[in-house]
Amino acid sequence: MIVRQILCGLFMLCTGPAQALGLLEAYDLAIRNDPTFQAAIEERAAGEENRALGRSALLPTLSWNYNNSRNESEVTQASTRTDRDYRSYAATLTLQQPLLDYEAYARFRQGAAQALFSDERFRSKSQYLAVRLLSAYSQALLAQERIELSRAQKRAFAERLQLNQRLLKGGEGTRTDVLETQARLSMAVAEEIEAQDNQDAALRELEAMLGEPLQIEQLDPLSPRFVILPLEPQRFESWRELALANNPELASQHHALTSAEYEVERKRAGHLPKLSLYASSRQTSSDSESTYNQKYDTNSVGIQLTVPLFAGGSVSASTRQAARQLSQAQFELDAQTATTLVDLRKQYNLNSSAAAKVRAYEMAVESASALVQATQKSVSAGERVNLDVLDAEQQLFSAKRDLAEARYAYLLARVQLKYYAGLLSEGDLRQVAGYFQELL
Repeated sequence: MIVRQILCGLFMLCTGPAQALGLLEAYDLAIRNDPTFQAAIEERAAGEENRALGRSALLPTLSWNYNNSRNESEVTQASTRTDRDYRSYAATLTLQQPLLDYEAYARFRQGAAQALFSDERFRSKSQYLAVRLLSAYSQALLAQERIELSRAQKRAFAERLQLNQRLLKGGEGTRTDVLETQARLSMAVAEEIEAQDNQDAALRELEAMLGEPLQIEQLDPLSPRFVILPLEPQRFESWRELALANNPELASQHHALTSAEYEVERKRAGHLPKLSLYASSRQTSSDSESTYNQKYDTNSVGIQLTVPLFAGGSVSASTRQAARQLSQAQFELDAQTATTLVDLRKQYNLNSSAAAKVRAYEMAVESASALVQATQKSVSAGERVNLDVLDAEQQLFSAKRDLAEARYAYLLARVQLKYYAGLLSEGDLRQVAGYFQELL
């Protein structure tokens, strides 16, 4: 037991604090471990096979068919009856090359569109990984700031409560002052509990992305020096043009529309003839009664023409169905375009107003701090009451909370604006990482 305690003590001494995890290090871990991103990689690989599937319809096919059977037959010729018990076989090697097949051509073009659809979907999910990571990383840090603010509130209200109780005992205070301060203290406790729950949820989300257990102390906090960068380009119309040209979700919907168009062509091709070149080599032995005890080795080269005449109406029905699906894809593209532009505008507005909001909240914090001090002096002079002090302190903590939220919201809006424009890169994430100070 003593040896075990000594070893445990040595292990704790040798074990340093938790390794710091900056935003870029977290991004590297997310690329390797995030299950959603890994699923996107597999989805893209599966979608890429559509190129080969579409191309295969235009390439030659080679098949070999072999048949070996035992036969018993009874042959009657005039008044003579003969029993036969024999084995037969047939082996056929066939090569077929489409020459004129519009359905195969449509499938080829559709496969290319489906592969491009998968590429754009993967590009979208790759960029959105950075958005998800920054969101979870920021939410965990914001929850920590709220916890610290709630604890500061608790300390301030606890000190105020002690003062109220002393004044009440000395006959200078009132019971109402004590109850008001106690209520504010209880609210601060509840806010701290809520912030702790939010932080735990954000850390669990971050752990799921990174594949490693985390502690809040490992994350780089937001730097006190916070600079709002100018927005480039400045006009929303420029961002709109960038989004329409580069947004991966819109690009994937365009490819989905192209795929639906070729699906209509592929179904319509069921009415068209098909022409193919074929070559075969066939070896048989006693293949039929007429070739009993005879062997054949036959090579054939020719052209095969297939003309569809009637398929029970399935071709027309499937063509109409594909046309409806094409119309659906067009409406989905319109809806996606509208949604993307609305989200783009929202993030553009957040970026444009971020500087003013952050400056306003910074001034609000300064004003609220001065108000607390002035109100406390006024209470001592008998000009204000206890409730005024509580309101001033509540206003100060609310201003600090709003300032923290505005800073994190600006960083997330900056990344999301680039995402909706289809331009988000690792360089943008590196720039945002500069807003977080590295732990020493």
